[in-house]
Amino acid sequence: MASVLSSPSLQDLKVRVEEPIILVSPNEKTERRSIFLSNIDQMHNYYVCTAHFFNGNADFPPAVVAERLKMGLEKVLVPYDFAAGRLKTNELDSTDRRLEIDCTAAGVGFVVASSEYSLHDLGDDFVFSNLGFHYLALDNLWPGDDEDRPLCIFQVTSFKCGGFAIGFVWNHVLFDGMGAGKFMANLATQAFVDEKPPEAIPCNDRHLLAARSPPVVAFKHPEFSKKPDNYDGDGGLVGDSLDSKIFKLNPSAVNYLKDKANNGTRTEGKITTYNVVAALIWRCKALSSNCMDRERVSTLLTSIDIRQRLNPPLPASYCGNAVLFAPASAECKHLENWPFLELVKVVSDGIKGFNDEYARSMIDLLGINRGKVQPYIEYNVSSWMKLGFDEVVYPWGKPICFGPLRTVTETCFLFPGVVDGDVNALVSLPTVEMERFQAYFLDFFHP
Repeated sequence: MASVLSSPSLQDLKVRVEEPIILVSPNEKTERRSIFLSNIDQMHNYYVCTAHFFNGNADFPPAVVAERLKMGLEKVLVPYDFAAGRLKTNELDSTDRRLEIDCTAAGVGFVVASSEYSLHDLGDDFVFSNLGFHYLALDNLWPGDDEDRPLCIFQVTSFKCGGFAIGFVWNHVLFDGMGAGKFMANLATQAFVDEKPPEAIPCNDRHLLAARSPPVVAFKHPEFSKKPDNYDGDGGLVGDSLDSKIFKLNPSAVNYLKDKANNGTRTEGKITTYNVVAALIWRCKALSSNCMDRERVSTLLTSIDIRQRLNPPLPASYCGNAVLFAPASAECKHLENWPFLELVKVVSDGIKGFNDEYARSMIDLLGINRGKVQPYIEYNVSSWMKLGFDEVVYPWGKPICFGPLRTVTETCFLFPGVVDGDVNALVSLPTVEMERFQAYFLDFFHP
């Protein structure tokens, strides 16, 4: 039903870079211009690392995959020319400095590598807490200055069995998860010899999420509050070693949670997979914290795609950052003792209340306090279940699975398992906390 996947002992995949990193640029001339970045974009100047695994295909050995992928990139970077650009800072005045994308057509990074192992050696579940997977998306290969660093890098790594992995690294200012998924879908269409129509023409007008003038901050926004005095950080003993594990829930486990949330009756309306999984993960995290005060208020942030929550909605193909946080709070004693339905309702109500006015208020707050506030993340459950990476159809087929390669103590990532219907929750915590978290998690299914 529910199980825990620990990091396997194989943590060095013996990856060798076969060729120096190259830059792939658009195969047509593109306009030199600067791209405005919204207040949400401004918060996300960091790189996201992912790996996408594929079984071997006799018609598409890894060398051919690398060539096709490079060909597809040259084509897709015409409509996505900003992805081939570079970050710059526009100093409007001495107090206002904004990041922009300079569309230079300088190119995206491209790496070809190989591993001494086969996919079978990685295990049937492709445990993404495996530290060895970090070698499948080497974002630190760029030898130049930071201002010349590509905003995304691709790495094709071949395995002894003929299978391969595509590492996709991107600076979060380019895309949120939905935007990155659509970018990969569009890239896949251009990798066919008889190229297919793009999945969707990207909408890159970041002014759609510009702050209002004058700004109107109509809500308190606890997701940007200061940390409470009695909160002990990220669970956190400074210097304590982190432990990363995948908490795997198959469809039976998810249905168990939904039944428990409905008291076995299924009469409370639609209970989503996200709401029940996030509620359980939040409970386990709050109760396993080194701060054992049961009177403490714990806050969960849910990453919300606001495209369809705005009025008017954003285009579905909007590729900038359109993700904000919906807060849910409760005292730890309630997280421990409430019926599960009550906890799920707290998560659900936080999401339901997230509308156009709340989102615009948050964007205005970021504008007023740009550079001075960041989300206060005690814990965030970020779902990658519907980003579409696993549904992309390449000439060589769909990926077996995909997942994030970087873990942080403040965020749990949810993503599809190898088996259809499975939900994987990737959690990273100090070792002592992880022991408590795992006990709370497993005990919930075996009261």
